[in-house]
Amino acid sequence: MIDPATIEGYHAHVYYAPGTRHVAERVRESIGAGFPKALLGRWHDKPVGPHPISMYQVAFPVEDFPRLVPWLMLNRAGLTVLVHPLTGDDYEDHATHPMWLGSMLPLKLEILKRRGEVSPSPGTAAG
Repeated sequence: MIDPATIEGYHAHVYYAPGTRHVAERVRESIGAGFPKALLGRWHDKPVGPHPISMYQVAFPVEDFPRLVPWLMLNRAGLTVLVHPLTGDDYEDHATHPMWLGSMLPLKLEILKRRGEVSPSPGTAAG
């Protein structure tokens, strides 16, 4: 069993298509305005890492989970969002521990397994 107290933070990956980028922009602006501890990552208008379509990442601390995740449930504006913990094992965080809001997308998990990647700390907005 994994103790949830070991979770260092969370990432939310907000996915969009060229035609829904403007929707993703509105969601992003609202996250930035309503959640000052959330770190907004770069826009990735092409697939990057294990992510099969365009996305941006939101890194947020554990204490924001009870407010930010329900906010995303209600305000994702039809976009797909992947939320996962930061446990130090990126593969498991994306493959075994994720929560999907909207349609589940086929992640390229072999990239994470191959890289043996470790998540950046919750205070960083990489990716």
